[in-house]
Amino acid sequence: MASRINPHFQQHAPCFALLQLQNPNTLLPSILPPFSSSSSSFPPSSLTIHKMSCYSPSRRSFVTVNAHMTTEEKPVSQNRMLVYVPPHPLIKHWVSVLRNEQTPCPIFRNAMAELGRLLLYEASRDWLPTVSGEIQSPMGVASVEFIDPREPVAVIPILRAGLALAEHASSILPAMKTYHLGLSRDEETLQPTVYLNKLPDKFPEGSRVFVVDPMLATGGTIVTAIEHVKKRGVTNQQIKVISAVAAPPALQKLSDKFPGLHVYTGIIDPTVNEKGFIIPGLGDAGDRSFGT
Repeated sequence: MASRINPHFQQHAPCFALLQLQNPNTLLPSILPPFSSSSSSFPPSSLTIHKMSCYSPSRRSFVTVNAHMTTEEKPVSQNRMLVYVPPHPLIKHWVSVLRNEQTPCPIFRNAMAELGRLLLYEASRDWLPTVSGEIQSPMGVASVEFIDPREPVAVIPILRAGLALAEHASSILPAMKTYHLGLSRDEETLQPTVYLNKLPDKFPEGSRVFVVDPMLATGGTIVTAIEHVKKRGVTNQQIKVISAVAAPPALQKLSDKFPGLHVYTGIIDPTVNEKGFIIPGLGDAGDRSFGT
């Protein structure tokens, strides 16, 4: 059932628009448009929204093991799926470029890559342990922090369209490995089939895994992808999903199956049509990225 929403939300930089999927009895705050879907339902009352600071020095803690390992405390429950919609104007800009049906293929793919860079930046903000120490600069001794290369970080683009969204991942994550997972969706049943699996037999302990899929529509593809990732020894809390556009049916499935998962998306659209396309969405991300 669709419900009318009275917009009342302020974005404060640096803050996220944070959607927290939880108990269906929780009331929906007023940010999102009415939800409806011809292929599946998504109760609007299963969303709550919060504002949270992206960075807070008062929450930083340090553990010494030969060096200083820096981590961020999680300000929210670990057993709820969270959907982050960063309010950065560049994210809105690139989503708008992607939506335009007149955007040519090369510009579309570049826009997808730029959006992926920004979303990965936001998703990795409080997730990458650092090593602290001192180095000699040309003018004196300086205290420094580097990303700890001993901590395994994996990026898994869902082929084809995920390749474009993850194109600039290496410019954001200085120590990472890329694993490819190819899924195709049957146009009649909307069910996914795995045609390429380059995942490792087992991810190293403590791995951080980014699963990159531009369109979270009906949820079949992303759910199948995460199930394959989890078989390799990672938990929901070790996975973050990066998407350009998300829709309620996919978010509901992810929330039901993977509590503790975090999803970062450029925008949430209200509906999915009978063919499994997000409305208004941006069309077929793979076709538009690669001109096919």
